[in-house]
Amino acid sequence: MKNVHGNYSIIDIINDPFGFTHAEISAVLGSHDSKELYSSLYKKIHPSKKIHTIWIKDIFKDTDTEKYLYELTDNNCIETVCIKRRTGLTACISVQAGCPVQCLFCESGRNGLVRNLSASEIVQQVIFLKKQINRIVFMGIGEPLYNYDSLIRAIHILRDRDGLDFPTDGITVSTVGPVKQLKRLREEHIKIQLVLSLHATTQKARNYIIPGMAGNDIHETVKSALSYSQRHNRKISTAYLLLPGINSAYSDIKQLVEWFKHENVLINLLEYNQTNKSVLRKADKCEITAFKNRLEELGLEARIRISHGRTIKAACGQLAGGHGIKA
Repeated sequence: MKNVHGNYSIIDIINDPFGFTHAEISAVLGSHDSKELYSSLYKKIHPSKKIHTIWIKDIFKDTDTEKYLYELTDNNCIETVCIKRRTGLTACISVQAGCPVQCLFCESGRNGLVRNLSASEIVQQVIFLKKQINRIVFMGIGEPLYNYDSLIRAIHILRDRDGLDFPTDGITVSTVGPVKQLKRLREEHIKIQLVLSLHATTQKARNYIIPGMAGNDIHETVKSALSYSQRHNRKISTAYLLLPGINSAYSDIKQLVEWFKHENVLINLLEYNQTNKSVLRKADKCEITAFKNRLEELGLEARIRISHGRTIKAACGQLAGGHGIKA
């Protein structure tokens, strides 16, 4: 049975209902049955295990952080992080198994991309945390904009008023900024929060740190991110992992000022979290503070972002879809 509104059937919905909006399900099942099904997915605490396509394999706990190891139907694993903040709980969601970008400072791309996640697999990471989440960040394993269609579909499902009804203001996409996809995101009618993982101010340094982005001009990447900010009237964040001798010179500060002064941008300075393939020197607190102070003196808004979950390998750059330290 194929629906005239889309290339899906009642069998598709029954087998994997988390991949559809309420309107799509209603178009196939009708209003009454779709409301009952959607309620069972998003309003109940324990959805039926018969409709899972991911399962919690293990949970690792730190003081304010939990890491969930999910197993997929093909036996691949992904990781999701839940962080307790003063403002509530933040869920850090994965969009791919493995990652094609292979940042020098990150474990996620150690073995390259395994596969994209479906929208359903993305949504289920949030649902099965079984917690009152008030912020979702697509900042786990994988590059969100390289799984563009599944990402956007998952956002629409999470925002669906008949389901979780998650507020758009509470959704953040963190991306290394592939230009083609950034331009496409600009035209979407969803005003999500955007984080640009920049980490360099020259093409040479960025190609070294983020080899998977070598085909994207750094200036075009910045221009596209700023265009998103202007189009949607959103402050964007620029993630900048300070690496002494690579991106910490005064020339780097001057370029950041040239790009972002008078723009609606926050510079988030990150500390390097040790990984299994560590080849980089971590900036000490004095170096990071000095860099931040200089940015502020020259008119930029900057802050130092605190990492959570290092002891369970749940901090930025440490997720790999493998095993951490069991609490």
